[in-house]
Amino acid sequence: MKKFKFPMRYVPITATILVFLLVYLIGIISFPNFGSLRVFLDLFTDNAYLGIAAIGTALVILTGGIDLSVGSIIAFTSILIAKIISMKPLVEGHPAYNALFAIALALVIGILFGMLQGWLIYNFSLPPFLVTLAGMFFIRGCGFIVSEESIGIKNDPVFDFIQKDLSVTLDKGLYLRFIVMLYLVVLVIAIVFSQRTRAGRNIYAIGDNELAATLMGIPVGRTKIMTYTIAGFCSALAGLVYAIYLKAGNPLNCVGLEMDAIAAVVIGGTLLTGGVGYVFGSLFGVLVLGLIQTLIIFDGRINSWWTRIIVGLLVLVFIFMQNMITKISKSKSKSH
Repeated sequence: MKKFKFPMRYVPITATILVFLLVYLIGIISFPNFGSLRVFLDLFTDNAYLGIAAIGTALVILTGGIDLSVGSIIAFTSILIAKIISMKPLVEGHPAYNALFAIALALVIGILFGMLQGWLIYNFSLPPFLVTLAGMFFIRGCGFIVSEESIGIKNDPVFDFIQKDLSVTLDKGLYLRFIVMLYLVVLVIAIVFSQRTRAGRNIYAIGDNELAATLMGIPVGRTKIMTYTIAGFCSALAGLVYAIYLKAGNPLNCVGLEMDAIAAVVIGGTLLTGGVGYVFGSLFGVLVLGLIQTLIIFDGRINSWWTRIIVGLLVLVFIFMQNMITKISKSKSKSH
């Protein structure tokens, strides 16, 4: 009888799921209402925008790259949408056209901006860190050009329809929000794309060994540009979700959110050097971050900045674990 061996590649994501279950169990034991359906749904509602952003970040990291422009794109998208909606109706008597135009424009800008970053990184062999850092400052500045102050979204027919009519009623006072359903749909599409398509397998191959991928005839340039384009789209879509969630836009929002997205991806088991990990893991990475924040809110005695300290320690633990797994895998491959 063959002895069962647990594949090393599943260790990080398994550890993430166990951490999620442990933190959730601590919350249930510590607070009476922590295990309620409302708290569980709020966990998804409050972090849907981060989850969508983390999907794009995960794909970029799988190629061995990084994207620091995520938070700035979200802020720019939200303020752009809010600004256009607050303007005089583009079509007289039809204010809904403002929102539809704003959403379409914001998503197109996100796609083009991500594509531009990917094109610069590949064609000029520039470090992704520096290109996306420049992109972070540039698109944040564009947000301030749109408006220097927060703009609320009030009495807009499109946003009211999204929030009220597209939500599913589960019980009295309990709703499955549209933004949560949107996040889950995008997550499923991203999982299928990364695991079941040739383009997804190319992303893994490039992250594992770019030179070998080139020699194998994999279109490295096209794949990299495509990945950053998807990341730009995910960030812009996260900005739309953020605007729906807050019913406002602000160029000052989401400063440092790209670090939350990277932390969620790392905690979700994706290797920062690329080639190893699963988009599915980003879901549990986001949920772990949300759970920690929720626990601190429930306690009420702990300063919210402890969230950053705990997240920092978690990221460090997962980096050490990933480093150990990489060393074990290399030693095994050498022995064979």
